[in-house]
Amino acid sequence: MLIILSPSKTINTNNTISTSTFTQPYFINRSAKIVSKIKKLIPSDLSNLMNISPKLSQLNFDRFQHWNSIHNLSNSKQALLSFKGEVFNGLDVNTFSEEDLLYSQDHLFILSGLYGVLRPLDLIQPYRLEISTKIEIEKLANLYAYWQNIITQELNKSIASKKTNILINLASNEYFKVIDKKKLHANIITPVFKENKNGKYKIVTIYAKKARGLMTNYILRNKIEKAENLKFFDEEGYYYNEPLSDDKQFVFTRG
Repeated sequence: MLIILSPSKTINTNNTISTSTFTQPYFINRSAKIVSKIKKLIPSDLSNLMNISPKLSQLNFDRFQHWNSIHNLSNSKQALLSFKGEVFNGLDVNTFSEEDLLYSQDHLFILSGLYGVLRPLDLIQPYRLEISTKIEIEKLANLYAYWQNIITQELNKSIASKKTNILINLASNEYFKVIDKKKLHANIITPVFKENKNGKYKIVTIYAKKARGLMTNYILRNKIEKAENLKFFDEEGYYYNEPLSDDKQFVFTRG
């Protein structure tokens, strides 16, 4: 079983969890090509490109100017320890043992606009670059085009090494669409999380994000390999809603 997640926009620079175990991102040379182009932009260009405030554009201008392809523990941190947001609040890496981290390394990919795909222990430097950012690289119109074949091939390679071909999609729609589903050799299952609002079940984005992290934590810490066992997930009041589910979407509801 392989899980895919989206990254967060925010980088956690204060995480007190540490491990000396790390790996290098697979596609650092392709990342460097992106950074090389972004380094030519001024803060106001970044503000327009990323639709962010002047303060954030200056922060990310400085980050990209300092970014380099040599990643080590003095200038980088493991991906799973770096991202901060609702998904990663739910994932709660603070509860992970060293064994959990090592298991995660072989069963989780975090999709990334800058790095393509990241394993949990891959080192990254602080950055912000959403996959939907419209920047042309190597005459390719955007980051979707730049990464699609690379990411799809890497997912296929990892899936082929697993006991089953199950891919648990816990990424956002924005990131999931970078994958070429026609070329992906996987049985894709997407957990969906809904809240009861006046008798109707609806997706509430902020809760759904945290729930995707909770589900990721549940899979990794319990080392779940069979899709059927996902149905026992019952964190924070969610339960598997069989009438709303099918073999491609496992729906969990609460309230």
